[in-house]
This record gives sequence, C-alpha cells and structure tokens, in this order.
Amino acid sequence: MTTEQIKEKYERSYFVPQEMTCDWVKKEYVDKAPLWCSVDLRDGNQALVEPMDLEEKLEFFQMLVEIGFKEIEVGFPAASDTEYHFIRALIERNMIPQDVTIQVLTQAREHIIRKTFEAVEGAPHVIVHLYNSTSKIQREQVFKKDREEIKKLAVDGAKLLFELAKQDGGDIRFEYSPESFSQTEIEYACEVCNAVLDVWQPTKERKAIINLPSTVQVAMPHIFAGQIEYMHKHMKYRDAVVLSVHPHNDRGTGISDAEFGVLAGADRVEGTLFGNGERTGNVDIVTLAMNLVCHGVDAGLDFSDIPKVRERYERLTGMKVSERTPYAGALVFTAFSGSHQDAISKGMAWREEHPGKWAVPYLSIDPKDVGREYESDVIRINSQSGKGGIAFILKQNFGIVLPDAMKDEVRILMKAASDAGHKELAPQEIYQIFEDTYINPRPVFDIPECHFKQTGGITAEVTIAQGQEKYVVTASGNGRLDAVSNALKVQFGLDYRLTGYEEHAVSAGSSSKAAAFVGVLCEGKVFWGAGIDEDIIKSSVAALVAAVNNMKKAENRI
Repeated sequence: MTTEQIKEKYERSYFVPQEMTCDWVKKEYVDKAPLWCSVDLRDGNQALVEPMDLEEKLEFFQMLVEIGFKEIEVGFPAASDTEYHFIRALIERNMIPQDVTIQVLTQAREHIIRKTFEAVEGAPHVIVHLYNSTSKIQREQVFKKDREEIKKLAVDGAKLLFELAKQDGGDIRFEYSPESFSQTEIEYACEVCNAVLDVWQPTKERKAIINLPSTVQVAMPHIFAGQIEYMHKHMKYRDAVVLSVHPHNDRGTGISDAEFGVLAGADRVEGTLFGNGERTGNVDIVTLAMNLVCHGVDAGLDFSDIPKVRERYERLTGMKVSERTPYAGALVFTAFSGSHQDAISKGMAWREEHPGKWAVPYLSIDPKDVGREYESDVIRINSQSGKGGIAFILKQNFGIVLPDAMKDEVRILMKAASDAGHKELAPQEIYQIFEDTYINPRPVFDIPECHFKQTGGITAEVTIAQGQEKYVVTASGNGRLDAVSNALKVQFGLDYRLTGYEEHAVSAGSSSKAAAFVGVLCEGKVFWGAGIDEDIIKSSVAALVAAVNNMKKAENRI
C-alpha cells in the first residue's frame, strides 16, 4: 500500500480533548509504587490455549499471595462453572488471607451480576468489577446503542451492585471499567464514569475504583497519559476514587502506558505476570515492579527469586517467558560481546573495592536481587567473547586470576574452541581447556621432585623424568624457581628467559591452594604454564614445567 492508502485505512482518532494540559510530563519519575492488582487468573487465564484447571489455579493464586499481591482478580464467575467453582473453592477452603481482596468481573447485565454475588458469598473482602464497552465502534457495530443507552447500562448495573452489596452486608467494594476506554471520546468516558460514581457516592473511607483500560492499544503512550490526566482532573469525587489503569500491549508500549499513566494521576495498575493476556497481552507487572526497584523505589512485591516464579508460571500456564524478557529472561543479564564482558568484569572488580551502590556497566540492577547468579547468568562464552569475560569466568567459578599478559592468549584459545564446536562454552569446559593447555601438559618431561639448599644463592637438586628415564640435575640461581629453570636449561640445552611470574591464593583458609603462572620467552614468543598446589613452591615449579613443555612442543622437539 502507498502512504496515502495506509493513512486512509488506519487513520486513528484518539479522542483527546482539544484543550488538554499535560502536567505529567514535568515529573521526572514515579516516586512510589502504585497499588497492584493481578488479573492473571481472569484476563490472563482466559487467554491461555488450555486454561488452568482448578488445582493449577489454586496453586497460581497461592503464588500471587506469596509475591505480595493484595488485590487479585480471580475470575468471571458467571462465565463458566469452572470459574464459579474456583472462586467457591478459594472461599470454602479458607485460602484467602485477611489482608487480600479478591476481585470478580461482571458485565452490566442483571442475571450476570446476581450470579456474581452468589459466587463471592462468604469471602472476607471483595471487589465487584462492573464493566461495559463505551467506544464509538462498539456502540455502533456491536451494541447498536447510542450514548445515552450505553450510559444507562452502566448506571443500571451500578445501581444493582449497590443494592446487592447492601443486602449482602459484607466487605464489598465497587470497581467500574468503561471497556475500550482508549477508543472512547474522552469527555464521554468521563461522563459515564461520573454517572456511575453518582450512584455509588464513594467516600475517602470507602473508595470506589475507576479502572481505565486500553482494551485495544491505539495511541502513543503520551496520548494515553493525556487521557488519564484528563480523567484525573475532571472526575467527580476524585479524593474518594482509586484511579486505575489496565494497559494492553497491542502496540508494544504497555509498560510505557502504565508508567506514564501513573505519572498522569493513576493510583493503581492492573496487569499480569510476564504480560500474559489476550492478543499481545496485558502489561507485565514483573517488569513494572522491577523498573521501580531500578530507580530505588520499593515496589511492594517480592521478585527476589524470579527464576522460581518463572518456572511456576511456565509450568502452570504452558506459556514461555522469552529469553529477552526484562529481568526474567534467561539471557537478560548475559553478555557474549567481548567489549561488554570486559566492562562488566572491570565493573565487578571495581565494586569489590568500592562496596555500596550498584553501578556496573551494562547491568541496570544487581542480578542477585532477583535470584540470578553472576557465575551462570552474567558472562557466558562463545566465539564473540573477549579476554575480560573469559578471565571473569575463571575467577568467579574457579578462583583463577589470569595475569594480564596471559589473557589475550587464553581468549584466542577459547575462541578457537567455540568456533570449532559452533557452540557456547560452559564454565567447566572453559576450565578443562585451560587445565589441558596450561596445567597438565607434560609431553616432554616432568619434575617429580626437587630439593633446595641455601648457598650463596639457591642450589636446586632437580629430578627430571623423561619417559622411563630419570635424571638428577643440580643447578644454582638467585631463587628457587630460577635454580630449577637453570637445571632445565642444562638438561635440554635451552635458551630462554623467565619473563612473567604471578601467584595468588585460590581459596581462603588453612587448606587453601596457591595458583602460580610462569611465562618463558624464547625467540620472541612467550609460552605460559600454570600450577595449583597447597605449596606455593610446588605450584611455581609445576607452572614452569608446563610452560617449558609448551615451548618444546611448539618447537616440535617432542
């Protein structure tokens, strides 16, 4: 289609008032968490290919309680026997904590409203959520009713709710949603909501909820925020109303709609875990909550073990959480890029020296705050990885701190292994390659033992094993390692010099081991070896042995 054809076909009227102020844009960020309402068990469940059965829904409800939701929409009891019996099971099994309010949905139709009240009888705290669609396209195409007739549906439903709640005598609160709010003329949407509020006469002590759903997301987030601000400023009984938003994600901007909506005056957000819901889904409350935490705001929900929440969600719903889903996806804290890995590795090292606020390149939050592990989640190695990332894996998982001069050689080694296998390298594979290359190589010789004497310098009596033969060579040097090195030069007629030596403790405590790294320079090339032992002298000698073996192997002198 041409640009003109597209414009003609999809031109939208967003029903924004002609004179609309946008004070919300002056706010920098959300400084406190909104009230949260999970609609996983109603809006989310109805969108599943295979809706949850009774026991699955009961387990899901328990998970929502554990996370910390205080308002949970549990179903549309008049829609099916399954919904009805689930709500009755929650009540009759006494599964609803005293500080949790269940919410039930009902259309603005008398028999459905009455069935809904039957379903919640005996519940400690209930929100009855009334709705009817108000948009122009729904009025004209679906209901064949004008504005006044649609408003009357809402008002009549509100009156019946009020009467039945008075008869019930329990703790029942009211919520009204002008369904398809985002496609409704804004002044008319406000008119309908105010008419409903006139029936309910809410007070500060007993507030009503007006919920504004972007049932179909059609406008950019700032336009939706403008609609919310208009309602916030023009709604009657505003100090006695909890203004709620219920963003869907048709345009992929559900998170922005919710955050902008709260800036624009909303007090409450309805959504689901990981954004499950009809079509492209509802707004993802996990992401919303962790976005607040990222800015230093207590979200009031416990996502300290997101992997566990994700596992239960996937098992109960049959849905999958994408690898790139914020905070929860398998790869969201993972860096494969060499430059990213290097920056993260340096940032983590800096943080060890400067504990306090979280500030690590490429990581907006501390993965441990959501139950993730640095060792398995943050840096993973493939052919794109750099020396910093590989060094990080060896340090975090195995306590091995590579010398800077050795890191690039190890990077090339691991890149070749990843390329050859066309795969990511797991930490244990990385260590095995490192061990085989720098710790274990003994193709030419080994030193099973050596003894030292203090003379003018140090004299070493070195036993050198070659195949089935053993030789004892004596040499002196300015230190133990230098003396052993001179013995090797005598035995093999070698010409090299020691060019790199580093050592460090692998682990703390009386039984800690020491790691040593030795580099030998021969004809312009450095050959490395490593040794690990509880005795630093033994680990140093082992590193020298590995380095010289690597040198002789490269010279084809095996």
